[in-house]
Amino acid sequence: MRVDQISWTEFASPILLSLKVSVVSSIFVLLLGGIAAWGMSRRKFRGKTLLETAILLPLVLPPTVVGFILLVLLGKKSWIGYLMERFFDQSIIFTWGAAVIASIVVAFPLVYQTMKTGFSLVSKDLEDSGRSIGANEWQVLRYITLPLAWRSVTAAYILGFARGLGEFGATLMIAGNIPHKTQTLPTAIYIAVESGNQTLAWCWAAAIIVISFGLMFIANHRARN
Repeated sequence: MRVDQISWTEFASPILLSLKVSVVSSIFVLLLGGIAAWGMSRRKFRGKTLLETAILLPLVLPPTVVGFILLVLLGKKSWIGYLMERFFDQSIIFTWGAAVIASIVVAFPLVYQTMKTGFSLVSKDLEDSGRSIGANEWQVLRYITLPLAWRSVTAAYILGFARGLGEFGATLMIAGNIPHKTQTLPTAIYIAVESGNQTLAWCWAAAIIVISFGLMFIANHRARN
């Protein structure tokens, strides 16, 4: 197949879906990772090491294992899947929402660790000074911690977005590869290569390379300024 034989709809659909999944998942994972990082960087409690190990586990597990666990937890035989079917008449599995969940889970450790490092570098004396003049924890976070840790927050968001964009194994397990519905760029490239459509695979690969390069350029630019 030549480039001029590729339809725009066929080419753009996985790109647009991947961007939508990455935008939604990166927002959620930034909020969840930020809350977890804030709590873990400010509190000491029994079992903290065990909990943090569990939080970071998706970072080292094969994505297919993460996808299998999500499939068990969210499938029709699980209580979550049962409730979704019962009250919303909709399954989570094999929807673009499932791709969002997979992206959140695999990106969470990266976002969490990046934001935790940034929060840990903020002077506790400055935070205590804010509390001493009557600031509550939300005000300390908003006016002191986040402004001082903004580089880490920005880096965490970009990492979360990029990780969601490139997610393959877990997404394929719980969202599948349904064209125009759940087919993201990584799964589209895999199927194109499997079917021998090298031209289309190269076009999609070029698209994800350009997007990833742009994200890294922005991250490096912000880190230097």
